Formats: sequence, C-alpha cells, structure tokens
Amino acid sequence: MTIGEHGSKDYETILDELQLEQSHTTQIFPESTELGIEFTAGTPANSWSAWAEIEDDTPVTPVKFSSKAATEDLHICAIQIEALSDDDNRYMLEIAYGDAKTVVARHRFISGVTKKLEAVTFARIRARHVPAGETIYYRMKCEVAGGTCEISVRYHFHE
Repeated sequence: MTIGEHGSKDYETILDELQLEQSHTTQIFPESTELGIEFTAGTPANSWSAWAEIEDDTPVTPVKFSSKAATEDLHICAIQIEALSDDDNRYMLEIAYGDAKTVVARHRFISGVTKKLEAVTFARIRARHVPAGETIYYRMKCEVAGGTCEISVRYHFHE
C-alpha cells in the first residue's frame, strides 16, 4: 500500500507537513494598518478582470506580495475581506502563481447582505504552497462592473 502524492510511505514527512499546517507563525500582508490591497473586478459585469500581481497601496512604490515568497515557499492560509465597493452583490476571486496561473485559492462572497445571512468576511484557505520565486496574481469578478474589494492576506512560510 502506498500513500501520498508520489506514492511515498514517508510518514514522518507527512506528519511534519500536517503539524506545520496546524501550528505555525502567521504573517500578514500588508504589514501595516495604514496600507491595504485592493482587487478590481472585470468589465463588463460578471466578467473576470485580467490577472494582476497582488500588491499593497504603498505610495510611489507598492510592495508586491510576491516579494514575500522570493526565497521561501509560502502557504496562503486566509483572506480577510475588509471593504467592498458595492452592497448586495456577489464577488468571486482567484489567487494564482506563476506564468501558468496555477490557482491556489478561490472564494465567493456577497457584500452587505440585508435579508440573508451575512457573508463570512474571513475565508480560510487550504491551498498548496506557492513555490519560492513565483509571482502571485489575482483576478476577480462581480455582479457590478469594476467593483472593488479591499483585503489582507494571512500566510506562513513552508519551513
């Protein structure tokens, strides 16, 4: 009997990976409360935006999220939805890495719901790691053309 993605029976490695996912030091991007990340949906309504690199809104020279994965693999473990441009609309987003746009996270949510359950603003992500040195992108769509979403990202390094 074999287990694991590559037929491995290396139980110690598997257990170490599981423990890392359950107990790790979480980092937050952007790293300061006066900074944010804004995603913009495509135009027309209900269409994906073009893939764009994730970056904060530091004046003059924004910090790219990819810089955090420059030398170490990382896992995105959560996305916090902090602000939305349009109430009572559905949003969908994807986060991917590399030239092939390998998707590691998808999330769908509704903003400002008045007659339904409130949307969860914190999405837990259980994605594969982003390999060191890869560029990290997003794309988003919304029921409203050009809708925006401000987020922050929780991540940890793949030690």
